[in-house]
Amino acid sequence: MIGPRRAPDWWHQLDVTVRNLPLGLLLLAGSFLPALHGKGTQVGDLPTRPFDALTIAVLALECLPLAGRRRWPALSLALVSLGFAIDQLRGYHSVAGTALPLALISTGAHLARHRRATALVLSVAYVPLAVALYRLGSGGETVSGFVTFYLVLVLAWGIGAWLRSTRVAEAERRRRVAEDTRTAERTRIARELHDVVTHHVTAMVVQAEAARYLTAAPDRLDQALTAVTDTGRRAISDLRHLLDLLDPGHGAATDPHTGGHGGRTPPAGRLLTLVEQTRRAGQPVEFTEEGTPTPSAGSADLVAYRVVQEALTNALKYAHGSRTSVRVRHGGKEITVEVGTDGSGPATASPGGSGRGLAGLRERVAVLGGEFSAGPADDGRFVVRARIPAGSPA
Repeated sequence: MIGPRRAPDWWHQLDVTVRNLPLGLLLLAGSFLPALHGKGTQVGDLPTRPFDALTIAVLALECLPLAGRRRWPALSLALVSLGFAIDQLRGYHSVAGTALPLALISTGAHLARHRRATALVLSVAYVPLAVALYRLGSGGETVSGFVTFYLVLVLAWGIGAWLRSTRVAEAERRRRVAEDTRTAERTRIARELHDVVTHHVTAMVVQAEAARYLTAAPDRLDQALTAVTDTGRRAISDLRHLLDLLDPGHGAATDPHTGGHGGRTPPAGRLLTLVEQTRRAGQPVEFTEEGTPTPSAGSADLVAYRVVQEALTNALKYAHGSRTSVRVRHGGKEITVEVGTDGSGPATASPGGSGRGLAGLRERVAVLGGEFSAGPADDGRFVVRARIPAGSPA
């Protein structure tokens, strides 16, 4: 059982010229079979003659160049055509004549440059061959016969050209898919970076600003600076998670600040950690979480985490010190998130806000087939709501 599995790999490791050679050898050997003598391609009405001393050279010229039909398609076609012309003029009418349409198909499929010139030269070269065969024959072959054979050759070239256009179209499709994939990945990484950096840096700035007024209370100052340090460490941890998008092997070892989690999905308890961090920054947050995150939730857990993170970041930026409520419910089929903040929220954004955070969240939730909304509620609060279907692959 080992042999058949290894044979294809061994075969494909050979040079393409070596892999194309057996076809030419097969046609060459078949041409010498007595049962096939005189039953090959015949153009014109020249009588079939027996093989002579020149036959081996002519048939070899007709068949062996097929080995180079992919690497040197124009040269291969020229040699095969020359051998075919001599074959017909000598009246061998061998099976080796099949090499000509094969060479035309390969040339049409693999010739990259001077395609029109090659087709024109072959068409012009066919005219004196047809005239010579007509004069050497007894007149039994009509002009329509020569035209019909020419159209067969044109069909062979057309098949090769169709194969080439199909291959080029497939390569272009794959290139576009790869480019779209790279663009989508860059966009996703930019969103992740925006979420991580914006939230943590905002929290650190708010905490540092608060610490400025605590110089007279050493204990509270120490707590504030500790909060800044902890926030910085969490930022580094989240950035390490982000690097996993670029290098899956990065951060595979246990991270002391994440408990060994190196994946993109936030580990259990990260929402509470996120809320505690926001509270340390001076934002009163009421947190309610129903249900338990499950591994089958897929990327819904990550999106829910990002929704809460972005909403709390906006609360720190635009409604610092205002009461904020976070409600997360983990259901069997979906995760619902609602974050409300007293005040007008991002509508009163300060200069420098890009507005890409909420827009990015809306796109993320929409990709998973969920619903997202952000805006003022009837009671004057700014509310962010998301319904995220669970079970989508990460």
